[in-house]
Amino acid sequence: MQTIKGPSLHLAQYSDDAFPFNSLAAVAAWAQENGFRALQIPAWDRRFIDINLAAESQSYCDEIRQMLARHQLQISELTSHIFGQLMAVHPAYDALCDSFAPPHLQGNPIARQQWAAGQMLAAVKASARFGLTELGTFSGSLAWPYIFPFPQRPAGLVETAFDELAHRWLPILDACDAHNVNLCFEIHPGEDLHDGISFEMFLQRTGHHPRCRMLFDPSHFVLQQLDYLAFLQIYEPYIRMFHVKDAEFTPTGRQGMYGGYQSWADRAGRFRSTGDGQVDFKRIFSLLTQQGYQGWATLEWECCLKNKLDGAREGAAFIREHIINVADTVFDDFAAAPLAADELRALMGIAL
Repeated sequence: MQTIKGPSLHLAQYSDDAFPFNSLAAVAAWAQENGFRALQIPAWDRRFIDINLAAESQSYCDEIRQMLARHQLQISELTSHIFGQLMAVHPAYDALCDSFAPPHLQGNPIARQQWAAGQMLAAVKASARFGLTELGTFSGSLAWPYIFPFPQRPAGLVETAFDELAHRWLPILDACDAHNVNLCFEIHPGEDLHDGISFEMFLQRTGHHPRCRMLFDPSHFVLQQLDYLAFLQIYEPYIRMFHVKDAEFTPTGRQGMYGGYQSWADRAGRFRSTGDGQVDFKRIFSLLTQQGYQGWATLEWECCLKNKLDGAREGAAFIREHIINVADTVFDDFAAAPLAADELRALMGIAL
């Protein structure tokens, strides 16, 4: 068993042009005041990090670590979701995803994807310079627009999409292997890797690559009505990152998991601030502890009702309360009676 590390805070939802969310130093001081022990840094956000400089400069990375240490913080992981999203974009989403890329690449999907691959490699190298072993990301999606099979999907469409997805990601996975970094795909609706079966399809096509791993976020399983506790038990060897994010699903006679095109506040399935939803975090923390999960419990705050300042403060406390400090003895050791081998055999009536 292993005591889970935490709380860490994913900064993506806290990035802002306003103080204290406009620089890593300022947000570090704020995070320390709110009880966090680590920060999960989005590699695409230049308010917090220059990922290309981090990939090449050890002194730059050391300066960041030293600054965070002054606030009693460390980096739990880097995340690269925006770069990962651009690794595979269906044409239906080109216009929406263009804003993730530099202006000179917008309208050029091939150049955009090549840039994203380069940024992924930079994130891998930067992770290694920071001494990190896990890197979070999205898979991107080529097949997602065909998630509901009507009109019927042409034979071979899904297989072709996953073949291409694996082809694009294999060089990144190989780079991860060279730098001792696990690439943790967040299992997330909207991505081609959105449940266990789709992950297995991808894993098979990568030759069961040893660096192909998962970021577990139970909120996304609530919204698609997937058994997240069973998922933890099935995929335990692959789970290397953990987002503590809550959600609720309250279907009605008028809408279900698809949400009727409503805003987040009006959907049957919606994200909630940690502790305000339906996720059974007590069971999740128990399972991860029993399984020996060695990573961080990282707050990812998303809520359509509560403000993010309260969400952060309450979320840090919530994680601290749920972390189980593992026992170093068995509770009934006091009643143990050590016996020699011959005494054990005699106890069961086995002839010597």
